[in-house]
This record gives sequence, structure tokens and C-alpha cells, in this order.
Amino acid sequence: MSVQHIHEVKISFGDCDPAGIVFYPNTFRWMDATFHDFLRQHGGHAALCRQMGATGVGLVDAGAQFRSPMLDGNLLAVHMEVAEWGKRTIALSYRGMVGDRLAFDGREVRCVFKPTDTGMTAGDMSELKALVGG
Repeated sequence: MSVQHIHEVKISFGDCDPAGIVFYPNTFRWMDATFHDFLRQHGGHAALCRQMGATGVGLVDAGAQFRSPMLDGNLLAVHMEVAEWGKRTIALSYRGMVGDRLAFDGREVRCVFKPTDTGMTAGDMSELKALVGG
């Protein structure tokens, strides 16, 4: 069974540009919020990082395709799924839905960053996978 999570966002006027549609950076903010909402079910980002001896579960790549406009007053459901557990990465896919309408498709690649004597490195992803039931 794949790891999945849904986070809902009520879109407000302040999320929109002068044309009345969602300003595109908010899509990335909501994808990030969905990931952190998922982690909260497992103790939260800070607690998980302490358990792994990590500095953070950070973003190394992201992208989105905008399929239809999101507007003030819409209820957006951001669906997150773990697309792939790599040795040192986790690939996440996102679908932003307003009702039955697809608003965006997105993706993120994240790493568990751990401090070393020479700086940060991407740690083994199996620790996070075990902690979140992947």
C-alpha cells in the first residue's frame, strides 16, 4: 500500500493575484504544507528529525503543472502520495483538486539532511520510511 495524505485549504482573496486567480507560488506553499501536515501525524518534522539525527527533511527539486484556475472561496484538496522511496530521496506526487476538477499536478523530491564533519549530506531514507510507515 502506498503512503497517501490529503490536506484541505480554503482559498482566500489574499492567495490570489490581481486577476483573481491563485498566485502560482501558493501552489508550492500548499504542497509543502501538505507534506508537513502528513509528518505531523507521525510526531512532526522536528521530532522526526531528532529521532533520525537529521537537520531537516528538505526539498531538492519541485515542479508543477497548472491545469485550471483556483479562485477565492474555493476549497482545495491537496492529495499527496509517495511516488518512490529511493535510497537517499523520497519522490512525492501531488494533485490539487477543487471538487472533481484538477487544478494542478505537482512533484517534489526531498532528502533527509544530516550533518557531517564536512557539511550536510543526504542520509539514508530508510529511517524516515520506517518512522512514517512507508
